[in-house]
Amino acid sequence: MRDEDAEKTDTDAEGVDVDADELDPEDFDPEELTRTADGELIHEETGLIVEEEQIDPGPEWRAFNHSERQSKSRVGAPTTKTMHDKGLTTTIDWKDKDAYGRSISAKKRSQMHRLRKWQERIRTKDAGERNLQFALSEIDRMASALVIYRRALNEDLIRGRSIEGVSTAALYAACRKEGIPRSLEEISDVSRVERKEIGRTYRYISQELGLEMRPVDPKKYVPRFSSELDLSEEVQSKANEIIETTAEQGLLSGKSPTGFAAAAIYAASLLCNEKKTQREVADVAQVTEVTIRNRYQEQIEAMGIHS
Repeated sequence: MRDEDAEKTDTDAEGVDVDADELDPEDFDPEELTRTADGELIHEETGLIVEEEQIDPGPEWRAFNHSERQSKSRVGAPTTKTMHDKGLTTTIDWKDKDAYGRSISAKKRSQMHRLRKWQERIRTKDAGERNLQFALSEIDRMASALVIYRRALNEDLIRGRSIEGVSTAALYAACRKEGIPRSLEEISDVSRVERKEIGRTYRYISQELGLEMRPVDPKKYVPRFSSELDLSEEVQSKANEIIETTAEQGLLSGKSPTGFAAAAIYAASLLCNEKKTQREVADVAQVTEVTIRNRYQEQIEAMGIHS
């Protein structure tokens, strides 16, 4: 009798053989399932592998510190839901430099300018993608402003400056960084901070935080200014053509992008018989009529158009 009890105890301790074909994974308690480092999902009590055909999205190599990961990595950034194309398109740098950091020739700069232009055009295939691109950029812009302000706070750059001033400067910086430029006048109009203070604070935090700001593309202003002036798509297209042609000839260097865009829109409205006065365009772009006249003369001369 004592031997039978001992034998029974040994059997209980060892467990009972289980036929895997008789088990239904759907009957398992989720808390009893464990995911291994290899991606397999196993049932701890029975040892049954519930899932094993998991695709490992990671690299085939191992690294034990950041420098090893950097040296072994052969790919770019991962896909992201924060971009309309999930980050799969190619980005052409705007710095006009080669792989060694040397400036490229004027001919090559012109070629790269055309490539950037077409790259920007083919990034969206329909109105739905354009809508999503704009919405995500707006969300990203607002998030960027918060990040910039937090960095300024952590770097103790707010000491001696108003919170409103730094907040507004961070918003202005985020707009530029995300390719949705707004002029200092526009930012000042909706804030309680003067234009000069915004500009001064922006330059300070941009320098201290090392923000890399690319030059503002005047074409970014064309759709908004044209919409406010109730101009057609034809005028917008012509204005963009004027900006592209004159920028390739170096006329944009050192010029205000808002004034440059305003002059192109004014010229395009005349060429397309949808005339707007210089005062109307100046009010929308928040620049002076003198600026529009000067840029207009430069642009039509570069285009070979006689006024």
